[in-house]
Amino acid sequence: MLDTFVQLLPELGVAVGQTFLMLAIALAASILLGGPLGILVFLTGPGQSLDRPVLHRLLSWTVNTVRSFPFIILLVALVPFTRVIAGTSIGPVAAAVPLSFAAIPYFARLVEQCLREVPRGVIEAAHAAGASELQIVRRVLLVEARSGLVLALTVLAVSFLSYSAVAGVVGGGGIGDLAIRYGYYRFQTDVMVLTVALLVVLVQIIQFAGNTVARRIDKR
Repeated sequence: MLDTFVQLLPELGVAVGQTFLMLAIALAASILLGGPLGILVFLTGPGQSLDRPVLHRLLSWTVNTVRSFPFIILLVALVPFTRVIAGTSIGPVAAAVPLSFAAIPYFARLVEQCLREVPRGVIEAAHAAGASELQIVRRVLLVEARSGLVLALTVLAVSFLSYSAVAGVVGGGGIGDLAIRYGYYRFQTDVMVLTVALLVVLVQIIQFAGNTVARRIDKR
């Protein structure tokens, strides 16, 4: 096992870098697009300040529809779109396109759930004080739900770390690609065990970091 690790160290470093590149792009897209989408879904919900039943149902249906697709099917179905965006259908940047597409509604739903946990009285007090919708979002909802949002982002990162490994099956690169090329095609069980152990370590690191940050910013 040690000899295998030493031999694969250069490729392992590249694979880890590719995995984090895919994950970083997907997380950035989920924060920039999924976050506002989740806030909009929450604000247009029943009993909220921007109560719009038709718009809320449309947004919820869209989020649920995209989330219902198995990632491997979404990965293949978006190949033409990926070629347009990334100029290719293989490599970590190309794999980041379907990853981002899947991460946006996933995070949007998590954001909506976090905002639902904000006490109704706090929102009503802000309305009574004359705060605008933008001020309520920035200074009330996001502040009150910040700990939960960090944990939601942690859950997203852990889930899509495994999705990035799936992307390696179709030439996306990263740890999954390394496991397939060496562990599966060449029947090197020790490589498969090594990549699984590496994924476990990365998950533990991400989860620990997320829990630590969430605990420190939680003022309740």
